[in-house]
Amino acid sequence: MSIPTRFWDRTEAGRSLARELKKYAGRPDVLVLGLPRGGVPVAHEVAQALDVPLDVYVVRKLGVPGREEFAMGALGSGGVRVLNTDVIASLGIPDDVIESVANREAVELARRETVFRHGRPPLEVHGRTVILVDDGVATGATLRAAILGLRKAGAERIVAAVPVASASAADLLRDDVDEFIAISIPPEFHSVGEWYDRFPQTTDREVSALLDNALDAHPLN
Repeated sequence: MSIPTRFWDRTEAGRSLARELKKYAGRPDVLVLGLPRGGVPVAHEVAQALDVPLDVYVVRKLGVPGREEFAMGALGSGGVRVLNTDVIASLGIPDDVIESVANREAVELARRETVFRHGRPPLEVHGRTVILVDDGVATGATLRAAILGLRKAGAERIVAAVPVASASAADLLRDDVDEFIAISIPPEFHSVGEWYDRFPQTTDREVSALLDNALDAHPLN
């Protein structure tokens, strides 16, 4: 178990995470993908430090109705769906409620993919080493959806990297990826935001600006 670490903001967290990933610096096969929205500022710092391209992998959490911050699953690009069957069973959530939430989130997922890239196609992941970055992980549902999607798309190697993770999520995700990196895995974990001094919501505009900035450093071929 790592010593609990706090971060000033997502920028500081990304720079700290990049130091843990320096063996991937400058490699032509490496691509960093941030999970919008909050994972993108972290991923941007990682991609800059490693001098590799940056893109997003859009994932939408399926929140329990009335308790939206509590994930009963997630959707990922390419039609990937991950359900937390334990949560669904314990709360007795019916199939029609799951479908309703999933349909709503699918619309938002498609909107974000269009807005973030200004119509640009996603970067090719087939045969590449993908470093998948978020600002933290509580249940692991959104990261698992992204991992499944990337496997489906043919990523050669997947590294999940986060500043902070719950112990249960870390245990779950280690089995899903080729390498799992978390700076901090606190013994008591209630939310990602509690491990940051500044944790404002990241906006669509901020995500788009960070992607545009990264594209200047690594133009599309």
